[in-house]
Amino acid sequence: MSTTTAGTTTLTDKQQRILRYLRENGETKTYFKSRLIGSELGLTAKEVGTNMTAIADGDFDVEVEKWGYSSSTTWKVSA
Repeated sequence: MSTTTAGTTTLTDKQQRILRYLRENGETKTYFKSRLIGSELGLTAKEVGTNMTAIADGDFDVEVEKWGYSSSTTWKVSA
């Protein structure tokens, strides 16, 4: 399954895993904390934050926006 659309950069394995997680959980949830995504995927919060930028900047079927910075960066995700 391709996770990119025409004209976008290919995602790394970590980025593909994060994008898949957002797609699977985005229908029931809007806000995601980096540390909680990391906990689910076996990544650190820093790894999630670093890789979310590529997803946020890419042209995918989910829209990602950095939302807050309390205990962990929060991301707003919408389809």
